[in-house]
Amino acid sequence: MMTAQARGSTERSIDAYSTELQPAFRNLEPARLYEEALHRKEGLLASSGALIVETTPHTGRSPTDKFIVRDALTEETVWWESNQSMTPEQFSRLHADMVAHAHGLDVFVQDLSACADPSCGLDVRVFTELAWHSLFIRNLLIRPTPPTATSSRTPGLTVIALPSFRADPQRHGCRSQTVIALDVTKRVALIGGTRYAGEIKKSVFTFLNFLLPMSGVLPMHCAVNDHQSGSAVFFGLSGTGKTTLSADARRVLIGDDEHGWGKTGLFNFEGGCYAKAIRLSATHEPEIQAAASRFGAVLENVGFDPTARRVDFDDDSKTENTRVAYPIDFITNASKEGLAPHPKNVVMLTCDAFGVLPPIAKLDTAQAIYHFLSGYTARVAGAENGLRAPQAVFSTCFGAPFMPRRPTVYGELLRARIAAHKADCWLVNTGWTGGPYGEGERMPIGVTRALLDAALDGSLARGDFRIDPFFGLATPTAAPGIEPRLLDPASTWSSASRYAESATRLVDMFERNFQPFASFVDEDVLNAGPGARRAKRFYADSSFAG
Repeated sequence: MMTAQARGSTERSIDAYSTELQPAFRNLEPARLYEEALHRKEGLLASSGALIVETTPHTGRSPTDKFIVRDALTEETVWWESNQSMTPEQFSRLHADMVAHAHGLDVFVQDLSACADPSCGLDVRVFTELAWHSLFIRNLLIRPTPPTATSSRTPGLTVIALPSFRADPQRHGCRSQTVIALDVTKRVALIGGTRYAGEIKKSVFTFLNFLLPMSGVLPMHCAVNDHQSGSAVFFGLSGTGKTTLSADARRVLIGDDEHGWGKTGLFNFEGGCYAKAIRLSATHEPEIQAAASRFGAVLENVGFDPTARRVDFDDDSKTENTRVAYPIDFITNASKEGLAPHPKNVVMLTCDAFGVLPPIAKLDTAQAIYHFLSGYTARVAGAENGLRAPQAVFSTCFGAPFMPRRPTVYGELLRARIAAHKADCWLVNTGWTGGPYGEGERMPIGVTRALLDAALDGSLARGDFRIDPFFGLATPTAAPGIEPRLLDPASTWSSASRYAESATRLVDMFERNFQPFASFVDEDVLNAGPGARRAKRFYADSSFAG
């Protein structure tokens, strides 16, 4: 077996910003990264060829350990009500201590880029302690051609991820020994005390969410696909179906999670996908399941047979948040360019565990902004999170933890884009029908796909609509191949009074959540929320006449 010194002897270099941080391995390809990960016992090889890794105790992001440096650039521009601050001095100490900690480690580096649109391109240099982290981010960001294309340039963002580093709250101004800190002025992100690789990806996303609005580009937590009938944007929080519904063999996949909407159209920030793997099915998600079952894919926290190394995607014993990371070209119908024209349709996905939202509804522009700023979905009961009943979740812009600017900045950009390109907007419920979680049934994915097909090809917008009395939403009265009663959530419940009680509770949650935005949005957006008292004023215009 080669020694670490021999393996890295020709690949040593010095980063432009971290002048003391010397990586041992630069821009290794997947096979070499596999060798290093297995040699260091960072993971196991699955029978399918994928790399199995564990990130415990952190099996998800640590939002309470995330900080942004508060300085002259960020003082008036960051949404401090939703972001924690760190002083420049605390960040400098953290950076110096992490560099010192790295001196005893074999550090890996990848020179990559973000943003498929060259006018917004960002060179990203990522230092990692773990070989599989290097493979992960190589899968997720855009791989330059040739591989060394960005290595000689000063990066636009430097990320340092050292799981074995433990932060000192008193010295570094953080909350615990885990820390995720971003200095947008110095263009450096520091991650310590966690092996959860999603923190690396989301640090890049957070930086872009701060940077791009200054150029009039809307950064979005969304999936995008394209078709001759027009491209589509899919907003949605984790578990709402963003990745699953955008991976459609009949449409070209642009990306599953992070995109920009600029002057010339849509573009992917990434070069890969980070999909939820729990209960992954070849029947319902054949493209993703195939991508997760080949050499180069990284499987996080999945269950498996330790003898045969066969993966069990139904096993949630480690976490419900099992994940797979793979290059986007593992999806056979993925775009090589990562670009699409302005969308014909904007879809906002929600998993309503209260079972009261319709499976699909058409939104006018004001409603679209209201629901974008609301960012609603629901968590369901389960052993992992200890919930006994559905819990409403509101994450503004469908990604509040990654949105450093005030929500209205993103909302105003979205409104301008929708108006300029006359996109149809839809709210799609992938959650429950016939009752809340535990009583009703999950919306069949076949129904959701059929309704989306009709929305994306334009036929659904030409049909007839009724107004939901609680949420003021225009819901179709008929759709090809769909049982009419499924289109009216009230008719799927056995008790009309219980449906009304549940719907009223959710309406109240929406209204309470939106109160902080009341003084910052136009009146038409403020009045576009749910509530029976508002239903009469909706859809008087001809856009819903069919």
